[in-house]
Amino acid sequence: MSAMAPALRVCRGILKELRASIGPTYNKSLAYNYVMDQFRKNKITGERYCRAQQEAHHDSNTYLCLLGSTRTHLALHKLYHAKGECSQESAAAMVGLRLPEQPGGKGWEK
Repeated sequence: MSAMAPALRVCRGILKELRASIGPTYNKSLAYNYVMDQFRKNKITGERYCRAQQEAHHDSNTYLCLLGSTRTHLALHKLYHAKGECSQESAAAMVGLRLPEQPGGKGWEK
């Protein structure tokens, strides 16, 4: 299992994802208030290191991964979701290909 990112980095990542999904007024949303309250409540000190705090850190990492994956999924869905019929040229261009060009003058003219 990979090492978890520090709590501050995870908090900033979650807030970045909220800003990307909600917009510039993300800091007035209920989700922002909840995330900040949870991070303040589970702040670790030098004397206290307990299992509940580790579970909260793991949950926050999982939530950050969920937010990022959802944003990526929506972007890919928007890009590749069928918008009806399209020509062969546009379908080939969508996946990064080009159709071969037909030689002219030997019955291939349109």
